[in-house]
Amino acid sequence: MKFGTKAIHAGIEPDPTTGAIMTPIYQTSTFVQDGVGNHKGYQYSRTQNPTRDILQKNLAALENGKYGACFASGIAAIDCVIKMLKPGDEVVATNDLYGGSYRLFKTIYEQYGIIFHFVDMKNIVEAQRVMSEKTKLIWAETPTNPMINIIDIKGLASLANESNAILCVDNTFATPYLQNPLDLGADIVMHSVTKYLGGHSDVVMGALITSKQEIADEIYRIQNSSGAIAGPMDCFLVLRGIKTLHLRMQRHCENGARIAYFLHAHPKVEKVYWPGLEDHINHHIAKEQMKDFGGMLSFTVKGNDLEDALKLVKQVKVFALAESLGGVESLIGHPATMTHAAIPKDAREKSGVVDSLIRLSIGVEDVEDLIEDLDQALEVL
Repeated sequence: MKFGTKAIHAGIEPDPTTGAIMTPIYQTSTFVQDGVGNHKGYQYSRTQNPTRDILQKNLAALENGKYGACFASGIAAIDCVIKMLKPGDEVVATNDLYGGSYRLFKTIYEQYGIIFHFVDMKNIVEAQRVMSEKTKLIWAETPTNPMINIIDIKGLASLANESNAILCVDNTFATPYLQNPLDLGADIVMHSVTKYLGGHSDVVMGALITSKQEIADEIYRIQNSSGAIAGPMDCFLVLRGIKTLHLRMQRHCENGARIAYFLHAHPKVEKVYWPGLEDHINHHIAKEQMKDFGGMLSFTVKGNDLEDALKLVKQVKVFALAESLGGVESLIGHPATMTHAAIPKDAREKSGVVDSLIRLSIGVEDVEDLIEDLDQALEVL
């Protein structure tokens, strides 16, 4: 089954009681039992809910996995993975990652004795250098947030296998339309469903997908015990959003390419970070492990000036200044003061998140309007 057909149909059947083609919203906390232990597969919605189950099956199919779990947020999904570890365990994570992930690792779990190593994974030798028998998890984003770096998933999977560690890949920026980390050797795929999967800036949700039953059992145990589940209304909205994921991603990619080349040629732009550019580090890996190059890009303005960057993000008219990404509308952000403000300045700048860096989430509007908007904003600098 091809991707577009899976997005619309995988894991989804007409409602058996009414024939409704859209999955119903089972807005219920509990389910009546005919007798003790005699039920229809559902007892309590924290543990299982029919709407959530359908979405989890759909997401698993899109990632070519067997098991899916949906959470109240992307951070809640990440939290579940870290809860698989014990004090003294070590995690090797990319140094260029979402600020909320960094904050969770450093301010919550580091105090419980879990050790985190943040390394530049553009060259996986750097990850190999810090790994040991205590390494239990490799955490990677690719493309990364916000530097749009590309990491070799197959290479990391080989390292993880050699060390008996779990490899978890945050696939939020690529989506399963562009990239399938499980097929490349990852053990777990994580998504901030809030972003491209939902696609309409109206849901907060996270997800984990795996093909390994022992990992799935642990995910479900932690999810049920901790309770950070996705509600049925949100699951319904994401199921609706996913039906157009392939169409939206095609437009995101087309618009992203046009804007990347426009910025690359602009005299007031210093550097563009987008994996489709031939001068992008690991462009060749992106070509191998991705179907296309996505709608996320970052760039720096010449002079590395904070004042110019802040002026530009306020000058745009079609782009909206906001956190988040992956919706149908185009967003602009300043990572150093917004999404990545939780990361200390020296660590931020070491990974490339300088004061002049601007991140764009390219929407599905008419690209000529987006280019014109960026052009007029750059002209004020």
